[in-house]
Amino acid sequence: MGLRLGTSSWGEKGWVGTFYPRGTPPRRFLEHYASHFGAVEADNTYYRVPSAQAVRGWEERTPNGFTMCAKFPRAIVHAGAGPSPDPAAIMDGPEARASCDLFLERMQLMGAKLGPLLIQFPYFNRSAFAERGPFLERLDHFLTGLPGDYRYAVEIRNRQWVDEPMLEMLREHRAAWVWADLPYMPHPWEWPDGLELRTADFTYTRLIGDRKATDALTRTFSHLVLDKGPELVRWADFLRPVVAGPGEHFAYANNHYAGHGPATVRELAGLLGMESGGGGGMRQGQLPLGPL
Repeated sequence: MGLRLGTSSWGEKGWVGTFYPRGTPPRRFLEHYASHFGAVEADNTYYRVPSAQAVRGWEERTPNGFTMCAKFPRAIVHAGAGPSPDPAAIMDGPEARASCDLFLERMQLMGAKLGPLLIQFPYFNRSAFAERGPFLERLDHFLTGLPGDYRYAVEIRNRQWVDEPMLEMLREHRAAWVWADLPYMPHPWEWPDGLELRTADFTYTRLIGDRKATDALTRTFSHLVLDKGPELVRWADFLRPVVAGPGEHFAYANNHYAGHGPATVRELAGLLGMESGGGGGMRQGQLPLGPL
């Protein structure tokens, strides 16, 4: 039992002076981050496969018990050169296969600190996939070809594609369906009762938010700009029985959720009655639930 809670990335320069002490250089961000939170989701791996040197550095600058999840590269899950995805190359083609192999090889260098790897797809309109069948067939084939010594979480942003057969396919691959907070996707508690939303022996939650709405209010992400208190209460009520059960559970807050990821993490942790680690920071990858 345990919830590993953190933010989606650690490299936001706007956090200097609020979360990171003034004068903290970027090379020290992760070290400071890991003194407060026990887990992080690497966003930078989406844009390029990290070098072996970079991954070794992440491993060396984080304490034992820390967990890093990471996004599959864009070349695999999006493939398009511009904003529109390339449906012919998603999860297929020489570049996607080469990127996948190299990504897994590099992330393996995190050793015991490596958490589930996130396969985050964009929303697909009909010009990309006229129907879900071809996409799900390719996803099934892709998951079949992935090595079994990693854990995978899959984020699908087409709400009309989500049903029990799709979830069962993920279940067969022991891949977690991501519970994502997005403006055009239902919250987990809003799906029909007949759907079994858990598809793996771990869960993966992402508080993403409305990018356009948040960008209209801030571009520095140095502080909260939206009051998500009532919504976080609902998330805490949903997650509390989940994390009290078996398995590992991961939850990450994006800056775009309310304007400042670290503050969202702390607010959710407080609602869940989480205990603090040494030095007043929430550290050690598994954050136990305290009295509720």
